[in-house]
Amino acid sequence: MTFALLPSRLTACWRSHPGRRHTALLRATLALMLTAAGPVSAASPEPTTVCAVPSTLTVLRKALPHLSKKLAADGPVTIVALGSSSTFGFGASSPAATYPSRLEAELKQLYPGHAIKVVNKGVNGNETRDELQRFERDVLAEKPDLVIWQVGTNTLLNGHDMWPVFLNLENGIRRLRDQGADVVLMNMQYSPKVLSRPNHDDMLELIKVASKELDVEVFDRFAIMRNWASGQHLAFDRFITPDGLHMNDWGYGCIAHLLAGAITTAGAAEVARSPVPGAGIAR
Repeated sequence: MTFALLPSRLTACWRSHPGRRHTALLRATLALMLTAAGPVSAASPEPTTVCAVPSTLTVLRKALPHLSKKLAADGPVTIVALGSSSTFGFGASSPAATYPSRLEAELKQLYPGHAIKVVNKGVNGNETRDELQRFERDVLAEKPDLVIWQVGTNTLLNGHDMWPVFLNLENGIRRLRDQGADVVLMNMQYSPKVLSRPNHDDMLELIKVASKELDVEVFDRFAIMRNWASGQHLAFDRFITPDGLHMNDWGYGCIAHLLAGAITTAGAAEVARSPVPGAGIAR
């Protein structure tokens, strides 16, 4: 029984039983009809959005040897998430909902029993030049096995020269390699504010060239989020906050989930490539 039937049935009841003496009968009829209709929900729940993209968008083709060795040896793992506000987690409902926190939780689930720590070193408004100024304190002092360096967004939005981004990456990556850390770059978010800059493709290309020249991998956040919007036809408000730039809890969580899977796959591939001790020795 539906509420569409209520007006006609109530009217019929009222006409067939005129007078105030029949109020009790009217109430009883209404109660019976509401019971038959079942409970009423104030609003339908939001449909669940599945976090998935084609695997070609998340694969890390370059090895992560230092991280892989730590994971294979069950050693403690430290990952530093370096970047600006989308690393810090601006737009998230709590620190636990930021991408570094969610990444740590995802990796611990994938590697139960491992001591895995993801340190959030995102600072709102930072560009690569600002991150280099705090590199010793915020990155090298942590002695990381892996650094995920989110770059490009603020330089683009501030209209600054892009070439120093390459030079800063070159400087930072050299110092990380000298200390024995793996590096993965993360490019900009696919969002209305980024897309409003007509030269956003130039920044994407610079990060791509830097990854090739400096022999590091790029986790292509831009392509992943573009797939959400263009491939899966998700509205921006499903993963972007009203400011048109930062991600919401779902966006951060999905990026962390996909990144954890990419790191795990790259680590497994590196372990498979590593020679087994004693292999090939005649007995």
